[in-house]
Amino acid sequence: MDFHPKDLPISKTYDLKTEEDAIHAIEDMVNLGFKQKKEGYKVLMPKETKIAKRIGYTVTTGITKGLRQKNETRDVKYWTYHHDDDHFAIVLIDNSVLEELGF
Repeated sequence: MDFHPKDLPISKTYDLKTEEDAIHAIEDMVNLGFKQKKEGYKVLMPKETKIAKRIGYTVTTGITKGLRQKNETRDVKYWTYHHDDDHFAIVLIDNSVLEELGF
């Protein structure tokens, strides 16, 4: 990987504090779609490890489930990284869009 996920184009950023926030963000991302966009989504999570793990798991599995229910392609790549002193981040983007962008 010769790029950092923060360099990918982002259409929307979600700042999540709880698992409930994650569920609403998942619904929004699935409704907005992945394949039609030439950008990805960024999810910011608190640095508290226990909460971040729960939110991260909820987001990654929820996206897969939501796309499956809509009969859409579930080929979504994601990266988790330290965003800043207060947040971890997950960047999610459709794999075909990633290849189109040349990454």
